[in-house]
Amino acid sequence: MVKPLRGRDRDGERDGDRDQDRDPDTAEGPGPTVSPPQPAAAPADGFASSDDEAAEEEPSPLHISWLSLPPVFSSEFLGLCSLPGCRFKDIRRNLQKDIGELKNCGIQDIFVLCTRGELSKYRVPNLIDTYLQHGICVHHYPIPDGNAPDIATCCKILEELRTCLENKQKTMIHCYGGLGRSCLVAACLLLQLSDTLAPQQVIESLRNLRGSGAIQTIKQYNFLHDFREKLAAHLATREPALRSASR
Repeated sequence: MVKPLRGRDRDGERDGDRDQDRDPDTAEGPGPTVSPPQPAAAPADGFASSDDEAAEEEPSPLHISWLSLPPVFSSEFLGLCSLPGCRFKDIRRNLQKDIGELKNCGIQDIFVLCTRGELSKYRVPNLIDTYLQHGICVHHYPIPDGNAPDIATCCKILEELRTCLENKQKTMIHCYGGLGRSCLVAACLLLQLSDTLAPQQVIESLRNLRGSGAIQTIKQYNFLHDFREKLAAHLATREPALRSASR
């Protein structure tokens, strides 16, 4: 888990600086010295791109879906959304505006499921640092797009999610689209919290909430249907180790 001001960081890739059309040190003929051209100001998300200048930003607010949780937890304390600040193809979001919306909703913790490579690809390479600068606690668990986490990682994510909810901290989960990996983690949480829910019920509930693309791949679908069995096996392997450590 990444804590504010103590974040783990891996370097993301950035595009090179723009080429200058002329040599700023060269002035033609007599007369006043020609001032060097000033570089364009970097956007608020810290990523310069000539493509960004030509495209209009998304006017719509960041769409947040609030998960319906068992009564033991307060409503509207766990949300799902797409990648804030994303700038890819026809998507042109403003990172500072999106973070402002998250802050206005009272978000204190964010679970980021994108890989570092994805954050660079979608033009938000400094996203985690930006969250930290805004006082948001980041839990970064990179899961490749279309995949599912291993059961040990999934259990760690769920443990931290439950701690956030038990402490009444408003929490957000996002990947790229907020459909595959984010919905998978949310679905596992619901199955863990309620023994009466079936995997297919949870999938249908999340598709009603986020759209038909929720739980996107066969890997994710199978992981969810096998989740309770995998969870029981994982916990069984931990119990002997815990008993040995307590002696």
